[in-house]
Amino acid sequence: MTTKKTDEKEISVSPGVDSGKPGQTPVPNDSKVPGTQRSTDSEIADFLTKVKAFTPQTGAGNGRLIFAMDATMSRQPTWDLALSLQSEMFAAVRDVGGLDVQLMYFRGFGECRASKWVSDPMALQRLMTGIGCLGGHTQIGKVLTHARREAQKGRVDALVFVGDAMEEKVDDLCARAGELSLLGVPMFLFQEGRDPTVERAFKELARLTKGAWCPFDTGSAVQLKELLTAVAVYAAGGRQALKRLGGGRGTQLLLEQLERR
Repeated sequence: MTTKKTDEKEISVSPGVDSGKPGQTPVPNDSKVPGTQRSTDSEIADFLTKVKAFTPQTGAGNGRLIFAMDATMSRQPTWDLALSLQSEMFAAVRDVGGLDVQLMYFRGFGECRASKWVSDPMALQRLMTGIGCLGGHTQIGKVLTHARREAQKGRVDALVFVGDAMEEKVDDLCARAGELSLLGVPMFLFQEGRDPTVERAFKELARLTKGAWCPFDTGSAVQLKELLTAVAVYAAGGRQALKRLGGGRGTQLLLEQLERR
């Protein structure tokens, strides 16, 4: 395994995952997107109080979640918002406890990287702020292949993918998703925007892996934060923990999809 240095942390390039050319463009941590909806302090406090009450139910060892992001140029307009929300999710994961997270992203010309498994989500939060968007095509196939290899080496409780495009052969991706399903890895896909082609593909990947799909945009910041936190709870404590979470419509949507699988 080779490694690449970043300003914040060393990123491991997993076997079979192309590293491509570095060329990182740091993203300011305090960037904001105007007009973003925010939950109130009381709503956040209530939500995290419920999350903290859960005890991981996954058996021996921590829950394990792979968090993959599309960092190609089409996501640049809302990238700062996405980083902020995903960082908040990692902060919530810290409160859940019992969860190891691996960060993965692709961008540019064949660049696809995965971090080590870490139990300190704040380390991943710092790492994420140094990732910028670069033009390139989607590499979802590499994400699925990497997740399969990780699941073959040890348990993976969930794969999260956040993206807005689909530029690969869907049938090929479905075959890899089927392999993930056999290994018991549900895929939770969060679609930025409502491109119908992307929606059909993401829904099928969710169906095949017995996971869930949900759209988001700059106007649904609160919902995305809730959904990402709900997936973290699911990975740490399973479906029963997610049921105890309650939450808003977003969490109920995930539960409804999971119950139908």
